Amino acid sequence: MGAGQRLIDALQAGRPVLLPTDTVYGLAAAAARPDHVRTLYELKGRAESQPTALLTADVDSLLDCLPELRGPLEQAVRALLPGPYTLVVPNPAERFRWLAGARPGAIGVRVPALPGPARLAVEAVVCVAATSANEPGGPSPRTLADVPGRIRAACGAELDAGPLPGTPSTVLDLTGPEPVVLRDGAVPAGEALALARDALK
Repeated sequence: MGAGQRLIDALQAGRPVLLPTDTVYGLAAAAARPDHVRTLYELKGRAESQPTALLTADVDSLLDCLPELRGPLEQAVRALLPGPYTLVVPNPAERFRWLAGARPGAIGVRVPALPGPARLAVEAVVCVAATSANEPGGPSPRTLADVPGRIRAACGAELDAGPLPGTPSTVLDLTGPEPVVLRDGAVPAGEALALARDALK
């Protein structure tokens, strides 16, 4: 059985998996299943009031999951993604409510560059909930060996893509009249803001 199929089987069975992204190793679960996402939250030790990103393999899949993005924001989303960003976008229909934390009218979205087996796995389940595979507040995992042992042991499958850049995604809030950087990350804040402003013109 190939690595991609092992990831798919685990995701479909409700077990979290470890996926390499274009930034750090992520902990992921099938996003469409609240019970699967709850398992991820419990494993991470994450409060339900905290949001978790919705991750897809490509922008078209993201727009299928959040059709309200087909409009004024679509150009900005396509300009920034795929890439090392998490974009907080309006979610007026409150889709994937269990990912939104304390802010149901907004949702974080991520379309990273994924290695082949990881991309196949995400495509197979359409979208995943994804967060960095670390203890809350702990260092972002650059390698699988950096993932805490208790998290790694509880995952149903993992994909080793070697060392990753190790800096988490830059988080941009696009819900207001002007883009706002919520977390400086893989792309410096100034550069991210300039790109976002250009894309929103």
